[in-house]
Amino acid sequence: MKINEIFYSLQGEGKWAGLPNIFIRVTGCNLRCSYCDTKYAYYDGKEMNIKEILNHIKKYKCQYVCLTGGEPLLQKDILDLINAILKKKYFIAIETNGSISIENLRKYKSLLISLDIKCPSSKMYKKSNLNNINLLKKDDQIKFVIKNKDDYLYAKNIISDYKPICDVFFQPVWGENPKKIAEWIIKDRLNVKMGLQLHKIIWGVKKGV
Repeated sequence: MKINEIFYSLQGEGKWAGLPNIFIRVTGCNLRCSYCDTKYAYYDGKEMNIKEILNHIKKYKCQYVCLTGGEPLLQKDILDLINAILKKKYFIAIETNGSISIENLRKYKSLLISLDIKCPSSKMYKKSNLNNINLLKKDDQIKFVIKNKDDYLYAKNIISDYKPICDVFFQPVWGENPKKIAEWIIKDRLNVKMGLQLHKIIWGVKKGV
């Protein structure tokens, strides 16, 4: 498969925020979100087989692996990679943009699925496969990236309609003031968590963190 980068850093988002992770970023994405911060992963990367990937990650003294992108589910051998990593006793999270069915991931009880649901400001929200929400486990998570009130109301309505059983994170588009989103959440008494991109707060917007 084509790999854009493999690096070791702190997870900046979701339930594992603050926890050291090995990140495996695959190349290629089927969406073009307006606020995308990883455009360099659209095409750049090098071919690596599963053995090469395993050899690369074992040099880090860490048992948490995050498969990210791009879009990992575009990779035809992504399930083979997940199987191989699980056999090495790693804990795995996979970050997916929500446009592709996660049905094939349901068999992995120990896999954390991080489902991104696109809001209107992304310009890609019509690509979301909302049926994925009903396929999530209690230990999975959903992320909405929110820029404005329209995004917030869109996310709020989806939560009301689908009633997800897992944790839900509202995360501001980087550069937007998180205070307004926090105030909306409090005012509406939503059962969601405020998400901030911890890695960007620490190191700024750069690769390899």
